[in-house]
Amino acid sequence: MIAWWLSFAPMWAQEVNYDESKIPPYTLEDPLKFVDGRKVRNAKDWELRREEILGIFQREMYGQMPPKSPITTEILEEGITLAGYGIRRQVRMWFRSDKTGPKVDWLIITPRYAKEAAPTIIFLNYNGNQTLLEDKEILLTDGWIRDEEGMSVNHKAIESTRGYYAGQSSDSVYPIGMLIAQGYAVVTACYGEISPDPTGEEAQDKLAYTNIFDLWAPRDNSRDDNTTALGAWAWTLMRGMDMIEQDPRLDSKRVLLTGYSRLGKAALIAGAFDVRFPVVVPVQTGGGGCPLAKRFYGENVAIMTKAFTHWYCKAWKKYAGKEQTMPFDQHLFLSCIAPRALLVEGFDEGWFDTKGEFLALQAASPVWEKLCKKGLPKVDWPDDYDTKAIGKYLGYVRRSEKHGISAYDWKWMIDFAEGAWEGK
Repeated sequence: MIAWWLSFAPMWAQEVNYDESKIPPYTLEDPLKFVDGRKVRNAKDWELRREEILGIFQREMYGQMPPKSPITTEILEEGITLAGYGIRRQVRMWFRSDKTGPKVDWLIITPRYAKEAAPTIIFLNYNGNQTLLEDKEILLTDGWIRDEEGMSVNHKAIESTRGYYAGQSSDSVYPIGMLIAQGYAVVTACYGEISPDPTGEEAQDKLAYTNIFDLWAPRDNSRDDNTTALGAWAWTLMRGMDMIEQDPRLDSKRVLLTGYSRLGKAALIAGAFDVRFPVVVPVQTGGGGCPLAKRFYGENVAIMTKAFTHWYCKAWKKYAGKEQTMPFDQHLFLSCIAPRALLVEGFDEGWFDTKGEFLALQAASPVWEKLCKKGLPKVDWPDDYDTKAIGKYLGYVRRSEKHGISAYDWKWMIDFAEGAWEGK
């Protein structure tokens, strides 16, 4: 499949900079200095500074994070999968005790022969739980699905997509069988069931703020910091963590949170807001995720606030073409994961500005060091597939080929997570 963003390239050709020499001068705020100028002296100060940074991003970019909600779960179906090696559970999550209103269907796969709680990988998927395994017992997702060729009909999941991401026919792969063989559990849900993700501003206004948004008060369109779709996807990942904590078969102390592209952004947001995620690995997030916006390279604020009006709050639009005036940038948001483990996996396509990701990590690294953790290795921007910038708790790696989540990405994140867990 052709990456979705290529279809927009002609209309944005004049707005995108791919020339390093044309990057304007910019200044990055010190993550270890409060807005009023005070310096962060210790871990207690850092918690206050972290809350200050999260407040900035809620007001200026991602919108307000909704409050925590109680969850009620019921097992819809359970059985053996993966040729006998895995246990499949399909769990419906409600947010009201009477099981009315929005719901999310989670697919949980655990190693059948595990003798203890399994380390757990949690992520949202794009096209439905049924796309991850060739297992006819997995329910077709009944939520909104992107209309990609061969993947849906009228935004509904179709039978022919079963197991689509289990093989080699896609730019992305989810090697569930191999992960189970390594002792990992997998927890996933379809993002379109949480908040639909249409193209076009009119459709975004009508559809995006439905489903999970029905839990919250009606939107006040006079506000510039309303909850966004990215915030809703991230919030649901946090509720997934609530579910993991309640399940004795899942090890809540060894959780790896990941996702790629827009769902990499959602994973990053969930990881920044929720300290219960010990390892966070956003993959190929593109602009609005890990890269520095002030570099004005590749995807930029003008493009993002035109094309994805439901991803970001209205306040961010005022920085379109004025990124250098922003009193914040993504290095501050990355730093909110410290001192937990963060690995950023990049993609060698200018639109995604993976060098901007590396520079953001360099700027965030002093926070890990202040909190007595090893920061980003002191190396130059590494070549594709060079892992020298992957440290114990903070790391960066990039690759070539196509946009998606590949076997390389899974290999790097698993190795990183295991190293971070051992260091606890």
